[in-house]
Amino acid sequence: MLLLLGALLASLTARSLSRWAIPAIVLELLIGAVLGNTILPFERIQPLAGLTELGVLSLFFQVGLEVSGDLRHSRPRAVLRTVLVSALTPLLAWWPLQQQLGLTTSTTVLVLAVLSATGTGVTLRTLADAGALNSPSGRLLVGVSVLDDLPAIGLLTLSLAFGAPGGAASPVAGLRLPLGLALVLLSLPLSRWWRQTQGPWQPGVLGVLLLLIGCSWIGETTQLTSLLGALWGGVLLNRLATFGAQDPAERQLREQLRLLTDVFLPIYFISVGLRLNGASLLQPHAWGLALLLTVVGVICKLLCGFGIGAADRAAGVDRQVVMFGLIPRGLPGLVFASMALDTGLISPTLFSSLVLMVTATTVVGLLLLSRRLQQIGLPGISEAEAGQQG
Repeated sequence: MLLLLGALLASLTARSLSRWAIPAIVLELLIGAVLGNTILPFERIQPLAGLTELGVLSLFFQVGLEVSGDLRHSRPRAVLRTVLVSALTPLLAWWPLQQQLGLTTSTTVLVLAVLSATGTGVTLRTLADAGALNSPSGRLLVGVSVLDDLPAIGLLTLSLAFGAPGGAASPVAGLRLPLGLALVLLSLPLSRWWRQTQGPWQPGVLGVLLLLIGCSWIGETTQLTSLLGALWGGVLLNRLATFGAQDPAERQLREQLRLLTDVFLPIYFISVGLRLNGASLLQPHAWGLALLLTVVGVICKLLCGFGIGAADRAAGVDRQVVMFGLIPRGLPGLVFASMALDTGLISPTLFSSLVLMVTATTVVGLLLLSRRLQQIGLPGISEAEAGQQG
């Protein structure tokens, strides 16, 4: 009940503070931090962890469902160039982070995963409500969004597999990751065989939920992470089922998945805030590290502008819209940091720094994006309204 009341309070407060462009995600994290350090310690809601993560998994499931479709409507070469730059630029910070901050290799990989991630969910909602989603810049961001988190999830998987206590120590644990990769590769020809012999699958709501939960569980068990498992489930559904552009079944499915994310994502953000330790937030070191990571994170995404060529700009793609739309780390950054804290890969202080960095980049990115949309004649919505969508 406290989680639901907190989500409602954050939503109502964000609307009243929309003139200051404060996203709801910031308020949800703040409410969670206050509750977690007063009357509702995180340990009390740990039995609800699976429920709070349902919105996260459903969102990544939707990303997997869109992987093949959205690229056909964007500029594939520009998308791949931008994703490549987005994945490689954080690697330039490897040596400074590891040497200057004294991080282990696995922890450095985790930080790079957070820096590589992109919270494009809130960005795409902002573009949609501004009427810019079908613009050349919006379509390009849609194409980037379905691929941009894949390298980041790969880095997360490596850091958890080899850096968590006991992650790769036992022979059995060392076989989980290859087994998971083998299952993913095997599922591709099997899904094609199923379509050829049995015809398209026509799942109901229960079938989709079972696929989502089952693939997430397999991903978690095989150390591919539940996020990659959920994304893999969306890809499988796209291969097994056939949806037409105006198919009522597809519209109903997407509405149901969107309902899951709209209801459970705010609760997840509050649960992340519950984990913020008040003592770590009072440490100057945590704020200094957060500032450093924020600067690095913003620079990395600004460099993604090099993925936009002259031909793309001539076709109407605005380089600044793409760069600013990639700055928010949003949901993926919070999920990566929380999973690393669960496995003991990072300390509470580093976790607090990462959450502060994610919050700062989300606010900065939305502010810059909204201003740019106004400059080019597209009136962006308030970042608070966009932040309510996660």
